[in-house]
Order: sequence, then C-alpha cells, then structure tokens
Amino acid sequence: MERRDEVRRNIAAVRERITSACAAAGRDPDSVTLIVVTKTYPAADVRILAELGVGDVGENREPESSRKHDECSDLPLTWHFIGQLQRNKAGRVARYADCVHSLDRPEIVSALDRGALQSGRTLRCFVQVDLSEGAAGRGGAAPQDVLALCAQIDRAEALELVGLMAVAPLDRDPAAAFDALAQLRGRVISEFPAAGLLSAGMSGDLEEAVAVGATHVRVGSAVLGVRQNVR
Repeated sequence: MERRDEVRRNIAAVRERITSACAAAGRDPDSVTLIVVTKTYPAADVRILAELGVGDVGENREPESSRKHDECSDLPLTWHFIGQLQRNKAGRVARYADCVHSLDRPEIVSALDRGALQSGRTLRCFVQVDLSEGAAGRGGAAPQDVLALCAQIDRAEALELVGLMAVAPLDRDPAAAFDALAQLRGRVISEFPAAGLLSAGMSGDLEEAVAVGATHVRVGSAVLGVRQNVR
C-alpha cells in the first residue's frame, strides 16, 4: 500500500505540472498524453500504474520490455517502445509494441516493417530527431535526414507515421532545442499532414516541451522514483 500511495502522489504531482504548463501555453491538458517510463521497474509497478488509471507505459530495452509486456498482457495498456532499437531486435518489439518512438535509420524502418508484417500488426511510429547539433547526442536522425525517413515510413506496409520524437541534449537549453524541434515538425506536417504528434519532454523538462506543442511526455523518475539498478 505504501508503494501504491507513493506512486499515486507522484502521478498527481506530474499531472499538475502538465496542467500548469498547458495553462501557460493556452492548451487543453487533455491534449498531452502522459507516458510513464517503466524501464528497470518491476511488473508490479506496471500493475499499480494501471490500477491508478495510467493507460500508457514506455519501455527502453529489449528483452526486458517484452518480458514485462507478457507479464502484464492482461492489462488495458498502450505500450510505447522509446529506446534505441537494434535491427536484430526489431521483430521482437513489433510483436507487442503499439508505438515505437525511436526510428532513426532506414535499416530500422525496414526491419520493424518486416517484423510487424510477420506479426500481422500495424505499428504507430515516431521519427527520433537528434537535437545535439554536432555535440554528444542522445540518439536520433540528423534533422536533414528526417523527411526522407518519414517518407520511408509512409511507404511501409505495416507502419503508420504519426510524428516526431526527441530527447533534449544535456548541454543545451531544452527550450531552445525543443523550439528547433517544433520548427522541424511544421515542415514534416506540411508534407505528411497526419504526422502531427510530438513526443518530447521528460521528468526534468516537460514544461519546455509542452510549451512548444508536445502531445506526449515521457516521465519515469518523477512518477516511479530514482532508478536503483540502471546498467
């Protein structure tokens, strides 16, 4: 019960942050989906989240993510794969993920499309954008390569292009980085009108992401606490 109460309080605090950020930006709080990132946390925490009304969970690593999904397959959850995806693991991710946020290379698009076809599923996909401007990056396609990747996903048989994703660089102001992301999003929407979603913002910078139009924020530690066993 203590863990459930802790998580409940943390969810309430994060939702209040989202509500306040939306008020500052003149947005409806319902336009922002909270994805709780459950990487390294046990399946028991996923069950607590579902009991508390969380409908979207995010995982970063395979096979941890598929094991956790299988343990919680009875729950009415949307599963988001948000970590860097390896080509040889794309088929496994395609078996259970509803959304993949980290498409950043042509070979990953092809591998995920094959896996989704084999599983008889359609996956919603975000192109991950590298906002590092040549500094130490946190993954993603270079901005100049994003439109070509969007076109490849749009042509795929079992993938649905829904928008862009990014992680703010460690050495830059997140507001400036997210502003650049929002401008790129405008160019993407002009060519792919259905790809208007924006996955940006985490525990430390969700306000800056909401300010530029993020539709999905990915929050782990602010809800579930500091990870103890990150490898």
